[in-house]
Amino acid sequence: MSAVPDGKKLVRSSSGLRMVPENGAFTSPFSLEEPQWVPDKECPRCMQCDTKFDFIRRKHHCRRCGRCFCDKCCSKKVALPRMCFVDPVRQCAECSLASQKEAEFYDKQVKVLLGGGTFVVTLGTSEKSETMTSRLSNNHRYLFLDGESHFEVELSRISSMQILTDGSSPGGGTSRANGMLLHYKPMGSQDVQQLRVEAADDKKVASLWLTAMHKAAKLLYEARDQ
Repeated sequence: MSAVPDGKKLVRSSSGLRMVPENGAFTSPFSLEEPQWVPDKECPRCMQCDTKFDFIRRKHHCRRCGRCFCDKCCSKKVALPRMCFVDPVRQCAECSLASQKEAEFYDKQVKVLLGGGTFVVTLGTSEKSETMTSRLSNNHRYLFLDGESHFEVELSRISSMQILTDGSSPGGGTSRANGMLLHYKPMGSQDVQQLRVEAADDKKVASLWLTAMHKAAKLLYEARDQ
C-alpha cells in the first residue's frame, strides 16, 4: 500500500489496483463496494452458460458482481470507476454493459455537474429567493450553492429528488428540465429541509446540469441499495 499526495492511496485487492480516499469518510456517494467473490468450491460450473470447469476451462470472477464464469462469459475488461479501479477489470457480459453505460456519466455528466449552473434558489417555505450557482464538489460529496450567501447540501443526506420540467416543447418534442426539488437533512439535524432550484437566465446550461443531476441521483440511489 502506498500513499499519494492528493489524499488518496493505492491499494491492491484480489480484483486489482484501486485508488481510494485516504479517509473512508470521504468516499464518493456514487461508489460501490467490492463484492465478495463466490468461493471456488461453490462454483463447479459457469454461472452463465453452465460449462463445467476443468484443467482447460478455468474459472474467472466478475469484479463487479463477484460471480464465477468461464473465460467466454467473462472476457471483457471494462473501466469500473465506481469501485475506483485504476485499470479496466474483468467483468461478465451483464456487468460490463452496466459499467459501459456509467462511463458516459463519468466522462460527460460529471464534468457538467462540476461546471455548475445558475439557478433561482428557494430554501424551505420561504418567499425569498436568491440567484445562485449550483455545482458538484470535486469529491462528488456535496452540492455547493453560491450567491450572496453560501451553503452546502451533502448528497448522502438527500432523501428525495424531483426534476421539474417545462412541459412539452414546440413540435411535440420531449420536455426540458427547468428545475429541481430536493428534500434533505442538513448537517447535524434530522429535520428534513426542502430546497427548490429553478433555471435562471441560461436555461440551456441549466437544463443540461439538471439532466446530469438526475443521472447522478440514479447512481446515488443504486449505491444505497447495494
